Amino acid sequence: MRPPRTSAPARPDGKTYVAPGVAHVTLAGQPGCVPGCVQVSFVLMPQFTMLAFTSALEPLRVANQLVGRELFRWNVYSATGTAVPSSNGVAVMPDAALPPEPPEGYILVCGGVEPDRNTGPEIASWLRLAWRRGRTVGGLCTGAYALARAGILSGRKFTLHWENIPGFAETFPDLAPVRQLYCIDGRIVTCAGGVAAADLALKIISDSFGAELGRMTMNMCLLSQRRPADENQIPSIAARLGTRNEKVVAAIRYMEAGLAEGIDLDDCAAAVGVTLRQLQRLFRHHLGMTPVQCLNDMRLRHGRALLAETDMPVLEVALACGYASRSSFSKGFSRKFGISPQRFSTFGD
Repeated sequence: MRPPRTSAPARPDGKTYVAPGVAHVTLAGQPGCVPGCVQVSFVLMPQFTMLAFTSALEPLRVANQLVGRELFRWNVYSATGTAVPSSNGVAVMPDAALPPEPPEGYILVCGGVEPDRNTGPEIASWLRLAWRRGRTVGGLCTGAYALARAGILSGRKFTLHWENIPGFAETFPDLAPVRQLYCIDGRIVTCAGGVAAADLALKIISDSFGAELGRMTMNMCLLSQRRPADENQIPSIAARLGTRNEKVVAAIRYMEAGLAEGIDLDDCAAAVGVTLRQLQRLFRHHLGMTPVQCLNDMRLRHGRALLAETDMPVLEVALACGYASRSSFSKGFSRKFGISPQRFSTFGD
């Protein structure tokens, strides 16, 4: 992935970001050849996650520092040009509002919590224009919501944070995100967020200016490795459960795949090659709970995610989690989380 080098626009404040440092990298190439500058435009959505934003930005700064000149230049934008609150409460003042003509280079939308509410039409329409202009556009954390609203993810491989995938799938049922750290599909660049944004930044640095600069930037950031794009965001089922019993793992996988359906535990047991009684013994021994308890826990957690990330009414959430009625879902939800789904939901009914 080698984006075109451009004469990146100057920052509004006229500053450059090449900090002094001891470590130094000399770029390989022809003597006297000065590579062009790669422009990166960060677009902040309300309640964006600071960790993803800074994890993507700081490696670019470090790369500049190591070489002693601007290889990367960045600007920060918001829909209106006013300060944008992050999910940790710290507001960030952008350089400007979205410019009429989208800049060249990378355009990365930084998302965060409540992405369905915080994806405004201004950013979506601007991204659509950027796409038509041939720009490389992407999203960090839940930035994929903005790309989806812009209508440019159809048929593309993309990702967002695993916590937000259930809500995204309900909002955009025709789109299928993958659970990997980051994806590069032509001019679409998406990242799950968190520290995975640093993995993406290191990939961009290495592809743009060579593996040596990528390695040195990684070392300066005190990272032990650059994880591959297709690494799963969360540990395997076995690692999450704390057991590698193949029957238990297979049963959990069966349950996860059919949360919205009426799962019959007899069918689940048959699918993994045991009787229901054997499955119950295996769950008690390896997980300390029955299959019914495990399934209910999974359904309620899924429901909690949908209430937090979508505007679905409680009844629709209950049905999407495999409950036959709103009342049975509400009772289980209140017992587990100490609050009714009506009160928990940002949107209510």
